[in-house]
Amino acid sequence: MMPNSLKKQSDKSGFRSFPRNFWTVIVMEFFERGSYYGVMSVLSVYLILSPQDGGLGFSKENVGIIKSTITPLLYLLPILAGAIADRFGYRRVLMYAFTLMSAGYLFTSMSTSYSIVFLSLLIMAVGAGLFKPIISGTIARVTDEGNSSLGFGVYYWSINLGAFLFPLVLVPVLKDISWSYIFIMAAIGTGAMLFLNIFVFKEPARNETFKPLSQVFKDILLVLKDYRFVLMIVIYSGFWILYFQMFDTVLWYLKDYVDMTPVNNVVNRFLTLFVDNPSWEFDSEHVTVINAGAIIALQLLISSFVKKFSALKTMVAGIALGTIGMGILAISSYAWIFILGMVIFSIGEMTAHPKFISYIGLVAPDDKKALYLGYSFLYGVIGSGIGGILGALLYVYFVDTLNQPGVLWLVFSMIGVMTITGLILYNKFLAPKS
Repeated sequence: MMPNSLKKQSDKSGFRSFPRNFWTVIVMEFFERGSYYGVMSVLSVYLILSPQDGGLGFSKENVGIIKSTITPLLYLLPILAGAIADRFGYRRVLMYAFTLMSAGYLFTSMSTSYSIVFLSLLIMAVGAGLFKPIISGTIARVTDEGNSSLGFGVYYWSINLGAFLFPLVLVPVLKDISWSYIFIMAAIGTGAMLFLNIFVFKEPARNETFKPLSQVFKDILLVLKDYRFVLMIVIYSGFWILYFQMFDTVLWYLKDYVDMTPVNNVVNRFLTLFVDNPSWEFDSEHVTVINAGAIIALQLLISSFVKKFSALKTMVAGIALGTIGMGILAISSYAWIFILGMVIFSIGEMTAHPKFISYIGLVAPDDKKALYLGYSFLYGVIGSGIGGILGALLYVYFVDTLNQPGVLWLVFSMIGVMTITGLILYNKFLAPKS
């Protein structure tokens, strides 16, 4: 017999089928991701900006070290966080997560020394890593076969909506007052979620059995011993080396070389339909807006189009588009060329990545598909770990020293070409044959 709670839920359809806990974690996800991407949309610019201009004046190499440390944590920690949450409870772990995130952002807003800023961002990253698996875990527990797809669709939509609205609406206003206000905004955005956790969020029903941390480490070793799987992740991470440039070298290049006046003129002419004498300006935070906005507008259309194509062909096509998008930056520093490159790259990302999950399912052993899918995120660990410091070093050499930004983008484009070549060779020689 079906429990009354599930029966009541199944009697509804669409958005009405989701319980309060679902909408609670969706709000949490929106504010957490909005705070995170609001900060990340400008962090690399703020850290290298001179103190006279309101920044901290760090070197690009030191910023690369920060980014190559904190971003991999966001991909690694959820492995442990999921097991910890199952053992000690979602609400308890959320308390720690929001406290750490809010404190990390707040300390960053008040800090000027490299070591303290680094430590503050590490605290934030630990909190974000603890937070990440709890939201998806809650959604999985409060949905069923009838509404799971819609539920996770709303979840991914909330991520991109936060990444779109916070940099578009809040960051430009706060930056004009003080750069530190962006971090204070993020501290408030994540800290306020403590009240939702305390007064609204309900602890989901726990599984009778949960995975101990010792089993987590055994699973990691089991996956890492499979050289074919590890090699495939390493190859695919090449594309994510390119992706993480969107938060570092692309922003520096925009500030140093690209005159966005043509874009500003078009947008302000449009805004005159609604306000008098608009003065909107494209700045670094709007790179994130382009990426998130393109996904919001096009993801469903692109997913529908590519569903009839094989996983490998779609991945290759998506990475090729991303490579072209980055390579376009080598052609010209003209504003609309820059916008075109960012849009094409974003289309490549949303084409390639969903099919990556399908490809993992194809190459994983039949009895370990769920385990391998659980560790497929390792592409982000490698891509961000390499991408931050590599991007900084290449930018300093090719742009700051040689004054040849076009070569920088060609180098990154070659990484994309190598990724495509590696995937094709892997599929031909190493992927299990059906």
